[in-house]
Amino acid sequence: MTSSTSRLRRNALASVAAIAIAATGAAGISLTQPSTPAYAQALSKNPIDVPDHPPGSFASVVDKVKPGVVAVKVKLDDSAGMDDDDGPGQGQGQQVPPQLREFFKRFGQGGPGQGQGFGGPSPKRQGQRGAMGSGFIISADGYVVTNNHVVDKAKTVQVTLDDNRTLDAKVIGKDPKTDLALLKITEGGTFPYVSLGKTAPRVGDWVVAIGNPFGLGGTVTAGIVSARGRDIGAGPYDDFLQIDAPINKGNSGGPTFNVGGEVVGVNTAIASPSGGSVGLAFAIPAETVQAVVDQLRADGKVARGYLGVQVQPVTKDIADGLGLDKAKGALVDHAEPGTPAAKAGLKSGDVIESVNGAPVNDARELSRRIAGLKPGAKVELAYLRGGKSDTATVELGALPNDPKAGNDNRSSSSSDGQPRLGLSLAPASQVGAGDEGVAVMDVDPDGPAAAKGIEQGDIILDVAGSSVSKPSEIAERIKAAEASGRKAVLMRVKSTKGVTRFVAVALNKAG
Repeated sequence: MTSSTSRLRRNALASVAAIAIAATGAAGISLTQPSTPAYAQALSKNPIDVPDHPPGSFASVVDKVKPGVVAVKVKLDDSAGMDDDDGPGQGQGQQVPPQLREFFKRFGQGGPGQGQGFGGPSPKRQGQRGAMGSGFIISADGYVVTNNHVVDKAKTVQVTLDDNRTLDAKVIGKDPKTDLALLKITEGGTFPYVSLGKTAPRVGDWVVAIGNPFGLGGTVTAGIVSARGRDIGAGPYDDFLQIDAPINKGNSGGPTFNVGGEVVGVNTAIASPSGGSVGLAFAIPAETVQAVVDQLRADGKVARGYLGVQVQPVTKDIADGLGLDKAKGALVDHAEPGTPAAKAGLKSGDVIESVNGAPVNDARELSRRIAGLKPGAKVELAYLRGGKSDTATVELGALPNDPKAGNDNRSSSSSDGQPRLGLSLAPASQVGAGDEGVAVMDVDPDGPAAAKGIEQGDIILDVAGSSVSKPSEIAERIKAAEASGRKAVLMRVKSTKGVTRFVAVALNKAG
């Protein structure tokens, strides 16, 4: 037998073996190695399921849902200009954290906070007075979901359907805190629509995104869910899906579908050094969308539950100090007097572990859980005090009605007639920001503090000539300044670069 014939036989046998293995694997039959019983025994104890075979094509899903996706075109109000350093989230009720400021991009094409990025050109200087984004129809009578930052400051709104019809729409309601908005097509008729998913996707599930990138409507991309529960610092209730389907400027407000054709997320943000897709996109999960849209459709606004506590994460050091096994829960720094939390007996030092039986992993999750409930709802909180477990039933109040304040329950802003600076604060020593002062955790970009250049990560050292170490002390100094008739309060602030300066911040009354 020649060497070439021998090689052919070996190759043929290898091919047959490969085909047999592929056929067996495709049939879902586990392959074991009879000569290694230890391996087989271990595999039987810890079986590895063969994953679902990826779809050969997404065409059927696209054909089903594409008619329900629209391009959103906005003519901006004359007041919607922006400076050269305006960018993602500026004027949108969203604030970008310093660590993401160079990479975080909004991607509605044109308009304030929509795809220009920090340092991007101003639409006013470009002569543009419009913006573009995406959306999707959720009912036969023409209700449309999109991002708040796509239609914020809109003078007129139009949607372009898959059949190329362009129809007028009106804004029913907006929610800056989750960056969602609800529109209604004004022309009568019956429209194709898509449904929000009832089940959250798993990490690794296939997803399809459809939208209007760069004005190219009806663009389809695909990828997988890369992660869940992402907090990117865009707002107080961040709980994003991370996907790797290519998303670009103009996709804002567009849907991400599962392979069953259900909307599992609303595309809202990307992280990118250039503004283009690098596979890091973030979508608002369908569960959040459903809750917000239901309220916008019924009332035109979102009412959120209010507990009235300043809370902070339970770090490992804090857990060790409290004798906890795990660094989980939300540590109560202060229960505001007269709030539902104070009436229920919650105190500084309590660690809230669950809400209505659902575990609370950290302070932000507590904020999301409470905000997801309506005012008047009764909730059962499980908490630890002095190493002992206890429960409290709390009737939630209404989150102070300030639609532009991007603050969570840690906000030092006071309610009903008291000065409001537009800041969310925490003791610097408790968030790893040094031994003195109060750390700025979040800033309302439309508030008086932001107007004076105070940024997330700054440390407030003194207010009205007195040193401060916790948010309640700042609130007290501000109230005293207001009572004495002052129109501004002087603060000594240390920036993230270590530069200390005095800042005079105007005192605004809460409406």
